[in-house]
Amino acid sequence: MVNFKRLADKAKQQVEKRGGTENLKRDADELKSVAKSKGSLKDKAKAAGEALKDPGGPGSADDPGRTDEPKR
Repeated sequence: MVNFKRLADKAKQQVEKRGGTENLKRDADELKSVAKSKGSLKDKAKAAGEALKDPGGPGSADDPGRTDEPKR
């Protein structure tokens, strides 16, 4: 039987480990752009793997050299 509370707690831990929900949204946007980009499936898989190594993507809030500002 599945312990949903434990599963939910693990999911929350992973979200916090990656920097919270804002970084999770940035990661999703970054993966979305990789999926829409031109190139082979192999190239897209490599790009997605690299994108996931950096939580929040380039210029995230945790990065002092951040260059992108959230759009309002």
